Amino acid sequence: MKKTTIAAIALALGSAAFAADNDPVLMSIDGHDVRLSEFEYLYNKNNTQQLQPQTLDDYLQMFIDYKLKVAEAEHAGLDRTPEFRTEYNNFRSDLAKPYMIDSAVINALVDEAYGFYTTDVRVSHIMLPPTPGAAAALDSIRSAILAGTTTFEAAAAANSMDRGSSNRGGYMGYVMPDRLPYPFVKAAHSTAVGEISPVVNSGFGEHIIRVEERKPAEGQVLVEHILLLTRGKSPAAADSIHGVIDSLYNVAVAGADFADLARRFSEDPGTRAQGGRLPWFGHGAMVADFDSVAFAIPAGTISQPFSTSFGYHIINKLDAKPVESYAEMRPRLLEAVNGDERAEQSREAIINRELDRFHAHLVEKGFRQARRVMERCGGYDSTAIARLRGMNNVVAKYDGGKVTLADAMGSVAVTASTNIDDAINLIKGAAWGITRSRVMESYRDDLARENADYRNLLNEYRDGILLYEISNREVWEKAARDTVGLNEYFHANIDRYAWDQPRFKSYIIFAASDSLLGVALNYADSIGDLAATAPTQFTAAMRNHFGRDVRVERVIASQGENAITDYLAFGGPRPSADQAGRWVAYAPYRGHLITVPEEAADVRGAAITDYQTELERRWVEGLRAKYRVSLDRNVFDRLKARQAQ
Repeated sequence: MKKTTIAAIALALGSAAFAADNDPVLMSIDGHDVRLSEFEYLYNKNNTQQLQPQTLDDYLQMFIDYKLKVAEAEHAGLDRTPEFRTEYNNFRSDLAKPYMIDSAVINALVDEAYGFYTTDVRVSHIMLPPTPGAAAALDSIRSAILAGTTTFEAAAAANSMDRGSSNRGGYMGYVMPDRLPYPFVKAAHSTAVGEISPVVNSGFGEHIIRVEERKPAEGQVLVEHILLLTRGKSPAAADSIHGVIDSLYNVAVAGADFADLARRFSEDPGTRAQGGRLPWFGHGAMVADFDSVAFAIPAGTISQPFSTSFGYHIINKLDAKPVESYAEMRPRLLEAVNGDERAEQSREAIINRELDRFHAHLVEKGFRQARRVMERCGGYDSTAIARLRGMNNVVAKYDGGKVTLADAMGSVAVTASTNIDDAINLIKGAAWGITRSRVMESYRDDLARENADYRNLLNEYRDGILLYEISNREVWEKAARDTVGLNEYFHANIDRYAWDQPRFKSYIIFAASDSLLGVALNYADSIGDLAATAPTQFTAAMRNHFGRDVRVERVIASQGENAITDYLAFGGPRPSADQAGRWVAYAPYRGHLITVPEEAADVRGAAITDYQTELERRWVEGLRAKYRVSLDRNVFDRLKARQAQ
């Protein structure tokens, strides 16, 4: 399941905690309690997916069968396989994330985000691709600029990968909070005017940012415009266009309908049909020259003609409005904060709170012992690594547990180094990572106990994996593999598979020539026993002997279903070579007409489906005899009464 889906489900359900009294045990299956909330959650979900809703009594039996199969999967050890544990734990971790909300952190981030909108910041930047060494290279460029050995403009022209700004000395314009990555926006708003930020990674590249101007935000404007394109045209053509835009301006200020002029003459395909109208926009949304004119003129006026890199424009400013209030913007800001990397700050606050609650800490004594081992070995070499892996000295503790050197070394990449300090830091990082992981396992255990929504989603996913695996083993794959059982079932229920018309049953051998077809038929006779008892082996033997020169198909078809079988068995016309492809020669082998199916393979799809149903019935019957099911009828009856209201 994708992470975005997990988050959406969890947030939609909410995070209301259920006390044990409000979520009683409905039933016990094989000694495992099933709470009412889980049953009711799955019942309601099932009924939203059904054309005809089930009654609680009908669903109860289906639910019991479902839980019996899960119990069987657990007894088979399917919940202890490495594949299951990895998939389940990854889902469990992802599902917990939407619940890890520190309201103080989220509110601070929303307040910060609103501040981004109430302040306009103009910047220049230099950008390098996010490759190893890029941050260090950009830091060196920054140092050179600060030292005066180069200018920001020259460094941008020579190094920046953002070609849209590098040819303007790195000038980027206004920072738009909703269009740029959070790390870039935060760095721009945190840097003083005239200063250059430290290197910042936006996720798209490494940047240094110089702040050119900071002022209170001017809000947004609503304009119509007319554009006459000059890009790619000769100076003479551009001069001619300048004359045209002047004429349009004179007509507009004389009282002509501006929108009508835009529809007739503007060459902006995105706005012409709308009378030149653009959506509301703030600083930075448009190219700088257009932006400056749009904000400079008063509402209700038409600008003088001006040029941008696209061509000549005139603007009719319809309206202007200030930045929306905090209350108006908060829902959108909250959604933005929860939808990008800022949400991780909230989760980190929860993790740090849990680490404090568990009194988690590194044990320096254990690292001093590790250092002595490395010093005796002359560094962090293979001998030291082998010894450290066998040491149970404690390097981290938390309430209820500890991490040893051996534990930490189990998750450290083996890269020998003579630098002991680097090795100690590597081991410390591994030890702290294990500590965090174990503490958060306890957090997720608590969450599952206390929060019914989280618990039910988690149980549904877990049980769904186990149900699929055990059903595949006991029913689906078994029905396909158990040819003896399938045929026994077929013959015991043969009346179910009656036909209303005969079928032609045969192998058809195809060859590229008549002579090769004769050889193939003779060879088929020599291995004819396989054709009767082992069709798959027969076709494989023919393929192995003749390669791509001969093809064998096993068919069973009634009249009208297949042009070739119609010709071979029902007196139809012979298909032309084009219809038969390159196999111009073909003949039946062991072909005969049958009025009823002779074996399960003759009705394989239907027989397997029915046999699966029979295996399922027998399996559930056995599970109900094998495992104890105890239902609290009082809890179930109270649910029925509540659902009936």
